[in-house]
Order: sequence, then C-alpha cells, then structure tokens
Amino acid sequence: MRKIVLGRTNASISAISLGTWAFGGANMSGKIPVGWSGQNDWDSKDALIRAWELDINHWDTADVYGEGNSEKIIGGMWNIIPRDKIFLATKVGWDKGPYDHWYNPKQMKINMERSLINLKSDYIDVIYLHHCNFGKDDQYFDDALETLKRFQKEGKTRFIGLSDWSSDRIMQFIGRCKPDIIQVYRNIMDDDYESSGLKGVIDQKNLGVCFFSPLKHGLLTGKYQKPATFDIGDHRSRVKAFSDKGVIKKLKINRIKLEKKFSNHPNPTIYGVINALFYDAPTGCVLIGQRNIYQVETAASLGELLSEDDSRWVKSIYKNL
Repeated sequence: MRKIVLGRTNASISAISLGTWAFGGANMSGKIPVGWSGQNDWDSKDALIRAWELDINHWDTADVYGEGNSEKIIGGMWNIIPRDKIFLATKVGWDKGPYDHWYNPKQMKINMERSLINLKSDYIDVIYLHHCNFGKDDQYFDDALETLKRFQKEGKTRFIGLSDWSSDRIMQFIGRCKPDIIQVYRNIMDDDYESSGLKGVIDQKNLGVCFFSPLKHGLLTGKYQKPATFDIGDHRSRVKAFSDKGVIKKLKINRIKLEKKFSNHPNPTIYGVINALFYDAPTGCVLIGQRNIYQVETAASLGELLSEDDSRWVKSIYKNL
C-alpha cells in the first residue's frame, strides 16, 4: 500500500483509507435516511482486521454513524490491533441533542467525550467539524472552533479537521478555521476540487486532504444494471442518480471502457475511477467504504498514481454525466 504524508501533520498514512460510515448500519435522522442497510457487525470487524493486515492504517468514522455503533466497533478492536498504529479520525456536528442548532458547545463536548469512550482511546488523531452549517450568519462558528481547540489543548485530539460536501463551503471557513486536514466530497463525476480554489489553498498551506465518497456511494463501480432501490434507513435512497436510467446506462458503458483500458488490473473499473483522483493530489488520501473482507482486499489493490494521459482520459469519459 502506497503511503502519503498527510500535509503538515507529518503522519504517514495509507493512500487508500478506510471509511466506516456503513458500519453504523441502517439509520434514520427523524424521517431522513442517513445510514447503510445490509451491514452486520461481524463483517465490520473482519474488515478492520483485514485492513490492518493489508496496511490500511487510516480509519475514519463519526459520532453519528449508527448513533455511535461504528465508533464502538472500532473501539473493540484494540485487543487485536495496536491502537498507536492506526491514524484514527472521527467527527462532531450532526447531533443537536436538545439544542436548536448543530454546534452547541455543551453538546459538542458531550459527543466528543462519548467518542473517546466509544473508541476506547485516550485521544483521537483528528476530529473534524463534520459540516460547515454554522448558522444563518455563521454565528456558531467561533464557539464551535473554540470548543474543538479546547479539546485539543486537553490532549484529546492531536489535529483539527474541517469537512463538508461542498468545496465552496469549505473555502468560506478554511481561513478562519486554519484546519490541519480537510475532508471533502469528491469523485470523478462530482469534482470542483480545483475550480473552487480548494486545491490551491491546500497546496499552499500544506494541509492534509481526504476525499470521501470517491465511488459516489458505489454507483461508479458500474455494477448496477437498472435503477436501484434501498431498504429503510439507507441514505442512498435519496441519491437521485441511482434511479436515473440514463446515468445507469452511461456508467455501464464506462465500465466496459475501463475494463478494456486497464485490463491488466484485477479491478479495472475502480482502478481507473479511484486512481485518477491522485494525479492532482499525489499527497491526498481517498476514503473508501469497505464493508467486508472482499471490499478491503479490493481497496488494497488501489492507490497508484496514474499517468497524466490516463488520468485525463478517465476524467473525460465521465464529463457531462
């Protein structure tokens, strides 16, 4: 597994990192599905052990994945896997508790302390502000950042991160937040990493960067033969592309192209889709959800740097999708 240095943290982590959103299982936030159906804890535990064996040493979770279940599964592994050999990330910000906004300092403190308990660790390597919804006039930003910095001063997190689905929203707060690491949504279909200016700031400031949902929740594998439906509690039911016949058809065609282009690789489709993201971010990492041993072993086959020509070709076949 290729290793990168995660910006100014100087941490050496696997270029392909482990996302554990699915470990939380199916879940609802009010009437909104926010989890992943079809997951069981034994598969999750087996995946963690296999990730460790294959040198995938960066694991990412959040306090709200399965209302803490993802964190608890990870925390239960330290009798098998050395805690100090894993770069461990979690997030805070999507649990209001009894308050009327996302980043109430009291609720943040409760959740971060609970994360330490769930993860069975005295510290976390990085805690992210999970999103950039800081109120109508950003009025909750300063308190949220100060709460996280205080946690850092107490030695309970080594680094501070900033995350969001939108590069533009991250750009609004990156100067004030001064995070060590950015986690942003990016894949070959949805990519404004450079055009938003985020790439330039990250390169200039030597920040760590992690891309999440690089397979667009599995859609970019090209495995779907028809519009998909999902069980209750599965967030993919809200992703319109899964029900778009035109998109499904185009992705099947692209899969055939990738299988021909990278026929020497055992997993040619995701080899192209994932590795093309590294060309303009050679020191970035890609967070891939790995729900079982098979998916871990597939992920471990990735992480190479494609040539400029190959990267541009892969991006071109997904243009205007």
